[in-house]
Amino acid sequence: MAVVATKAIVLNTIKYSDSSLIVKCYTLQSGLTSYLLRGVLKSKKGGLKAAYFQPLTQLNIIASHSEKKTLHHIKEVHVSNPYKTIYKDIVKQSIVLFLAEVLSYAIQEEEPNTNLFSYIETAFTWLDVHDNVANFHLLFLFNLTQFLGFYPNVSEKDKLGFNLLEGNFTNSTSQKNTIYKNQFYQFKKLLGINFDAIENVSFSKQERQTVLKIIIRYFELHLDGFRTPKSLQILEAVFS
Repeated sequence: MAVVATKAIVLNTIKYSDSSLIVKCYTLQSGLTSYLLRGVLKSKKGGLKAAYFQPLTQLNIIASHSEKKTLHHIKEVHVSNPYKTIYKDIVKQSIVLFLAEVLSYAIQEEEPNTNLFSYIETAFTWLDVHDNVANFHLLFLFNLTQFLGFYPNVSEKDKLGFNLLEGNFTNSTSQKNTIYKNQFYQFKKLLGINFDAIENVSFSKQERQTVLKIIIRYFELHLDGFRTPKSLQILEAVFS
C-alpha cells in the first residue's frame, strides 16, 4: 500500500450501493485511476463530499494505492482550481459533461502522461474564464488527438481532402472515410490554432455539428472501443 499525493481530474462517477461512489480520475502521478468512496453520499460534516467529484473538477488528493486492487481509496481531497462559471452556465456545463464522457472513452492508457494532464487542466481553466465558448469543444477534441497519437499530418495540408483513417491529407477524394469540399474546409479551420484564437473562428450551427461528427468519426477510427457519447444529444440541443 502506497500513499500518493497527486493532482487529479474527475472523469466520471458511478453510484455504488446506497451511499458510495466509484470515481474514475485522471491523475498526474498515476494516470487513469479509480477510487471507491465509501459512505460519501451520506450527509456528514467534514471529510469527503460528493460535490467534490463533479465532472472535470480539478483536485489535489492524498490517496492509498494498492498494487493488488483496481479500486483505491482517497484519504484527503481539496479542490485545486475552483471553477467560477462552469457549473452555473448551462452551455459550459453541457460542454463539460460531453467532454468528460469523451475523455472517459478516449484515455485508455493507465500510465501517467504529464503533457496530456497539463493540456486538460489548462483547457478547462481557460473555459471557466471565457465567455465565447461555442467552439471550445471542437478545438479541445481536435488538439486532444495530438496527445493520443493521431493528430493530422499537416505537411500536405494543401491537398484536396483528408483521409480520416490514415490521418493524412490526400488528393484521392473518392476514398472511403475521406472528407473534401465544404466538410474539409470547415475541418481545416481548426488546424494549428490555440484556444485564444478559437474566438475568431466562425461556424454556423450546422457547420459546428458537421465538424463535431467528423471529429467523433475520427476518434472512432483511431481508438479501439470508442463510441459516440450519450451526452452528444444534450450538447446538440444546447447549440440548436
